[in-house]
Amino acid sequence: MSAAHPHDAKPAAEAGRERGRGAHKGQQTRAAILDAALSLASQMGIEGLSIGALAEVTGMSKSGVFAHFGSREELQISVIREYHERFEEEVFVPAIRQPRGLPRLRALFENWVAKVATEIDSGCIYISGAVEFDDRPGPVRDALAGMVVTWHGSLVRAIRMAMEMGHLRADTDPMQMQFEIHGLILALHHDARFLRSVGAVDRARTAFERVVQYYALGAPVQPSGEASPSGAAAGGAQAPRTSV
Repeated sequence: MSAAHPHDAKPAAEAGRERGRGAHKGQQTRAAILDAALSLASQMGIEGLSIGALAEVTGMSKSGVFAHFGSREELQISVIREYHERFEEEVFVPAIRQPRGLPRLRALFENWVAKVATEIDSGCIYISGAVEFDDRPGPVRDALAGMVVTWHGSLVRAIRMAMEMGHLRADTDPMQMQFEIHGLILALHHDARFLRSVGAVDRARTAFERVVQYYALGAPVQPSGEASPSGAAAGGAQAPRTSV
């Protein structure tokens, strides 16, 4: 077999660069499709996602969208994963920069509240997806439930760290505290998005501090008066601060 000519390396290198550019363009196209899919899912729900609907929104052909996902189910799962990644970037990542213990736990909750505030007009895929798929077993439900369980696990770990730091009582039940914190977010989402209740964000913050007080001191929680209406009203409200 004869040796390859030195000039053969140049076309091969150019072909490699072309493949690299093609792959990069494909990634950009997929990212653009996912961005449009997230927007569509926030308005119509995960069940509202389809190859056809997304092709219409993006101006692409159905075959072009299909080539990136292969099926409606894979499209839905990809959107759930993308939402989870963005949720982590906005809620979890900034919080872990805070000191361990209550500062970090408070940051997790505050960032979560801020996330809910930005989704008042669009909706939370975690919450709306739970309504859509609570009684529908399958890969989409499994993907959605898996992401929520992962987030709950992060909260439980933060609570345990606060216990280790001595910020919460040693007999604190992390799962129970996580359950109560999650309940506050569900109540906030309901009152802010459905009822358009003024002061819902302030109420959620007040309730969170009561939960913390109970697990830190074991003091009984006493009902109090109305929360201040000075907080952001749902819909057109300013996003809550994310600092602690």
